[in-house]
Amino acid sequence: MTTPLLPGPEPDFLVPSSPLLFDESFRPVLLDTSRPADAAALAELRESDRLREVHDRIEDQVEELLRCLAPQDPFGSRSRSRAIADTLGAQPDAYGRWAWYPWSGRLVHVLPEAEFRLVRTDRNRDKITREQQRSLLRRRIGVIGLSVGSSAAMTCAMEGVGGAFRLADFDRLGLSNLNRLRAGVHELSLEKSVLCARRMYELDPYLDIEVHRGGVSEENIADFFDGPDGGPGDGGRADDEGGGRNAGLDLLIEECDTPWVKVAAREHARSRRVPVLMDTNDRGLLDIERFDLEPDRPLFHGRTGTTTAADVEVMDQEETIRFLLAVVDERRLSPAMTDALTRVGRTLSSWPQLASGVMLGAALVTDTARRILLGEPLESGRHSIDFESLVPARTLLPAPQGATL
Repeated sequence: MTTPLLPGPEPDFLVPSSPLLFDESFRPVLLDTSRPADAAALAELRESDRLREVHDRIEDQVEELLRCLAPQDPFGSRSRSRAIADTLGAQPDAYGRWAWYPWSGRLVHVLPEAEFRLVRTDRNRDKITREQQRSLLRRRIGVIGLSVGSSAAMTCAMEGVGGAFRLADFDRLGLSNLNRLRAGVHELSLEKSVLCARRMYELDPYLDIEVHRGGVSEENIADFFDGPDGGPGDGGRADDEGGGRNAGLDLLIEECDTPWVKVAAREHARSRRVPVLMDTNDRGLLDIERFDLEPDRPLFHGRTGTTTAADVEVMDQEETIRFLLAVVDERRLSPAMTDALTRVGRTLSSWPQLASGVMLGAALVTDTARRILLGEPLESGRHSIDFESLVPARTLLPAPQGATL
């Protein structure tokens, strides 16, 4: 969707803003130069000191498009340059869109939306067919908790599992987060929700991303699920009439540490028949709750009984810890995590999490989300991909040949 810019003395995105506002912007501006107002805005932007870099590789993108459409004869008996020129037309600058990223000062020329998506996901074929890809790109995915969740959101976006996203987190990036979040030291103190949205938009400027910068609360949780227009999605239906373009979520990825949010999110998901996925980032534990298929299913597979969000809200610290241990199933925890339970707040500042575990979790969540949204009958349950079990260490390693003591 193009964001038109109305003619005036100075387009909004060119007006100098405070450093705080500039740092916290996350949505690109898409310019369609076939519209006079957008063409004027682009011309003004090119003269602005806000512009740091221009990336115009549209000819390379068109060549890829032609190869995707006709791998055996991409240029149709024409020369490469002639085929590209025929596609671009008389005004190459007017072909496709110009994406302006205000936080980095970059201006990028990209293919039109349908062609961009076709090329960007072409290497998914036919693990994901084009028809399946179109269906997936109509889905809306919610992600709560953007430490572990940011990798899941990014991987979904990379694979084309979802074309619309709703992100929620109240926290800001800290130096200790860089052991598992893809970010730079220049982004310290940036809101995690903003950081995640930027990364996703830099991958695909045509995404539809909403950001709940204060996280999820009792006041906004209904809007998080339903959107401002208040309409539930279709709970993972994979036909061409699916709910991804509605306001409501089609799937939730829950990666939040706050107990109330974990319970309330599932209560709302169950009432709307939205499936929920969670990765615990310990021993590769993937949790699947198919509320779309089982609207009366107990939360957390019944491990927490009839405990409600209201109950969790009044728990003391000891009760909260017992509740969380029931959620993750203490018996399945790794030795390192079990040991950490007794030391967090004393000799450990927080729960241990590794980048390798976060990336594994992102892969598990994305693969499962894709299969659910395409209609595979995956059941609710818990599954573990524990590398220490799958790739066990030998008790004694033999000495390398030729080694001397």
